[in-house]
Amino acid sequence: MPTSNINLTSKPILVTGAAGFIGSNLSMELLRTVPGVHIVGLDNMNDYYDVSIKEYRLSEIAKLAAEHPDCTWNFVCGNLADKELIDKLFAEYQFAVVVNLAAQAGVRYSITNPDVYIESNIIGFYNILEACRATMNTDHPVEHLVYASSSSVYGSNKKVPYSTEDKVDNPVSLYAATKKSNELMAHAYSKLYNIPSTGLRFFTVYGPAGRPDMAYFGFTNKLIKGETVEIFNYGNCQRDFTYVDDIVEGVKRVMQRAPEKKNGEDGLPLPPYAVYNIGNSNPEKLLDFVTVLQEELIRAKVLPEDYDFEAHKKLVPMQPGDVPITYADTSDLERDFGFKPSTSIREGLRRFAEWYHEFYQSK
Repeated sequence: MPTSNINLTSKPILVTGAAGFIGSNLSMELLRTVPGVHIVGLDNMNDYYDVSIKEYRLSEIAKLAAEHPDCTWNFVCGNLADKELIDKLFAEYQFAVVVNLAAQAGVRYSITNPDVYIESNIIGFYNILEACRATMNTDHPVEHLVYASSSSVYGSNKKVPYSTEDKVDNPVSLYAATKKSNELMAHAYSKLYNIPSTGLRFFTVYGPAGRPDMAYFGFTNKLIKGETVEIFNYGNCQRDFTYVDDIVEGVKRVMQRAPEKKNGEDGLPLPPYAVYNIGNSNPEKLLDFVTVLQEELIRAKVLPEDYDFEAHKKLVPMQPGDVPITYADTSDLERDFGFKPSTSIREGLRRFAEWYHEFYQSK
């Protein structure tokens, strides 16, 4: 692995969206692998999807924290848009690394509920940037801000695979526009205040205890009830499905290597700013993905062996805000961090199906 410039051992780290899918998995990975780490997890526990899954994730983190007495885990239920709360947390804990994963997610939801996207994804991220800025001339400046962007910033770009060098000026949803805004805001703060920041464009994350609004989870819920699943773009949509453990490994590596602070030819600081894709670099047709899903659901005994999948699927046109394909070029991630996601769809969906059976059906 290329050299890191940040040692996470015994450092105070803020993880926002800590009860979320990626945030909870990241928190557990840090507790497992970083000696003496001090994690503050922030989440507003909203009911965009089933809160019991968020509570389950938090209970798993708490169990793991109890097994690592050299580490600390403090959970704060609060809103990223609450500037007073964010400033208070930064003053109290003097974070070395900030990982901003809190956001209102979902492309389709942004069409019907735009207000929450502006509050969480724009105002909330602004509060994080301001809090980081306030530390820059203190004895404990934030060493690295890592934040979640999204593959949705590529919009309906025709060129694939998507490269971080591509223009991303044509978002097709408000969600995508807020994520692109985050990248622009981070760049401005990196330039003005020399805050090392790295944006990560995640590609269709899936896995156990994931988000129920994601297709694979929603399909499973419907298949169990004997309902019909609608597969958009007549099954021809392609997604770069990326297993959550691969995402977390990428985030952890990025946390440990901040963009370097250096001056340009004019003597002024160059922004210590970077953006990377984290994706599997292997787009799968949605129809193929769903076929593997139902096979694994049968194997895990979530569905009966004689389940008639053909009778429960319907191929339908594209949805507004959707794009036909996502496909990550991860060559710069491989170059700078020696890492490439590699979990196969079969393996990832098998773990999801086994978790689903345990969480919902074995009680």
